[in-house]
Amino acid sequence: MLYLVPTPIGNLEDISPRALRALGSVRAVFCEDTRRTRKLFSHFKISTPLLRYNERDERSRRTVLDRLRDGEDIAVVSDGGMPGLSDPGRRIVALAREAGVGVSALPGPNAAVTALAGSGMPADSFVMLGFLPRSPSKRLAALRKAAALGKTIVFYESPFRVLKALAEAETALGASCPACAAREMTKIHEEWVCGTVAEVRAALTAKKEILGEFVLVFGAKEENGNATEALEGTATETEGSDSLRESEPER
Repeated sequence: MLYLVPTPIGNLEDISPRALRALGSVRAVFCEDTRRTRKLFSHFKISTPLLRYNERDERSRRTVLDRLRDGEDIAVVSDGGMPGLSDPGRRIVALAREAGVGVSALPGPNAAVTALAGSGMPADSFVMLGFLPRSPSKRLAALRKAAALGKTIVFYESPFRVLKALAEAETALGASCPACAAREMTKIHEEWVCGTVAEVRAALTAKKEILGEFVLVFGAKEENGNATEALEGTATETEGSDSLRESEPER
């Protein structure tokens, strides 16, 4: 059996008892970065062998598949969140399905879904873009194509490109489009900046330093009118550091 096990996106308390049981009972756990996942294993005293999985390497995929075919229970994790959703995992799942190997995806933390829920924007139907292409023209094309669907848009961005992404969103979606930038979710320095695209961009531009991974959420075109009225004024920022958030965040 192949188990896809979601791991915390920040706060270690977000891992489920079922996920811990799966990680402790399989023959091996394949992950993106053994150093990062080993911290999780050390915290929860998990002794299962930990091996690196490279989604783009055929030999790596073959290694996992061969062990599954031999009848071993194997788990795949990403650095945080659900494997296969903008993280490694999709290809080995497809290979396992083709080989007739059972696949079980455990529910758990996901940055995109968490940001959607906290943004206040419609999430019954949305477009998930993952990470945008590096090419400026392709990034704009992706945003415009997504906007044409008339749905909420969500994607991931690094602190080094978030201002560029917001500028591109302003070009593709309009300055008055509702937007929400969620940073370091579930961690001590969790922060939400919400308003119009122009307001969110201005708020982040004013910061001396931008740290942490972002999830950006943008309102659907048909929602822009009503949503913009509710978001008029300066972008709002919320930041918290209560005991439910991670005690030692990654910066």
